Amino acid sequence: MLPGTLWMTGFLVASLLLVATLALGTTDPLGNPRFGLNFENFAALADPAYRTVLLRSLGYALITCLICLAVAYPVAYAIALRGGRFKSLLIAAIVVPFFANYLVRMYGWSVVLSDDGPVLKALRAIGLADTDTKILQTAPGVIAGLVYGFVVFMIIPLYAAMERMDTSLIEAGRDLYGGPLRTFLFVTVPATRQGAAAGCVLVFLPAMGDFVSAQLMGGPDQIMIGNLIQDKFFQGQNWPLGSALTILLMAVLLLGMLGYLRRTRKDEAEAVR
Repeated sequence: MLPGTLWMTGFLVASLLLVATLALGTTDPLGNPRFGLNFENFAALADPAYRTVLLRSLGYALITCLICLAVAYPVAYAIALRGGRFKSLLIAAIVVPFFANYLVRMYGWSVVLSDDGPVLKALRAIGLADTDTKILQTAPGVIAGLVYGFVVFMIIPLYAAMERMDTSLIEAGRDLYGGPLRTFLFVTVPATRQGAAAGCVLVFLPAMGDFVSAQLMGGPDQIMIGNLIQDKFFQGQNWPLGSALTILLMAVLLLGMLGYLRRTRKDEAEAVR
């Protein structure tokens, strides 16, 4: 296992060093990257346009986490505590479709949410949408794609946390006349918060850097930082600026990861006391 770990670590460090070095470089008149010691690419990140895209990406990722939590909690609860002998089958039914290629799933989801798709037809039939209503090319369309793409990463950690939870706590809450909602909010949620935190990290990190959902579900006004990075590398031929954007994205994700690790250590310390 050690050789494999060293091999993977070596590639990770090498790729990070290459990106950092490129971010300090420039481009020649033909668009080829040149190494150097130039901080103009990082200074360019102060452009309000980049800040807007970064904040939009953060907002979409946070909203996606909240929606995934709202969807995953009842699903994980039903499987873990009510699934009985069908638990494995239900988990397989959720996980197996996500083995399909992510791009293919997003194309399928874009058809479902299209102007002539079943979702808008159903909403029009019950009077909740008119002929001008759109989901694709809008912010809700992008967020719907992100939720569909990453909700399984929230369900699995929550399911694992509920499997480990002492169910006698729920019975104690009901014996104290807590009611289903109060028992869920004040017993189940605190007991599974580590699973929820792990799920938020697993959803937030890929959602923040995703570019497929914004490309297929959103329009030019819905691009995320992943789309900017892709454009700089593959269309704009501006690898140094693309590398600087990549480092900015990694810094934001690293802050989120450090916050999660700090919270986890604090919970473990409280559990030992």
